[in-house]
Amino acid sequence: MTKDFSLRSVEVSLSPMERFEEFLQSRGKRNTEQRRILLDYVFRRHSHFDADMLIDQLPGKGEDGYLGRATVYRTLNELVDAGLLRKFDIDGRSVFEHDYGYPEHDHMHCQECERLLEFHSDELIKLREAVARDHNFRVTGHRLIISGVCDECNKSRRRKKRKQDLI
Repeated sequence: MTKDFSLRSVEVSLSPMERFEEFLQSRGKRNTEQRRILLDYVFRRHSHFDADMLIDQLPGKGEDGYLGRATVYRTLNELVDAGLLRKFDIDGRSVFEHDYGYPEHDHMHCQECERLLEFHSDELIKLREAVARDHNFRVTGHRLIISGVCDECNKSRRRKKRKQDLI
């Protein structure tokens, strides 16, 4: 029997842009064109990324709406503070993912190709709640990252020829 580890959908009342504008307004900041471009770019796709990957994908110098490195880093931190992105560390690099409107989930991290696979497990949630109950602990969330090697990398490992095999 196959278990369903897929992520559920989450309903939200505001768009990411509306939520960010509300956050900035509460901090006395204005929503600049650069912030809007970055937010739109990040939320048009769903993928895990670090700041350098994002900077490499953004419009180049001289183009309208150019985003400098400092602006990207500052805005990413604001998006985290606004609850729109989640930031976590993997192998010494900060990785970002969508948080707003996205269900609670965990990750498997392939140490070969660096890919992050998302999953949801009801059994894991039940275990978390049982452990918390045993320790009179109020859970506000958790983060689990399972490290290993993904199926694709395992298959390519098996296919690699040794130097002796090439003679």
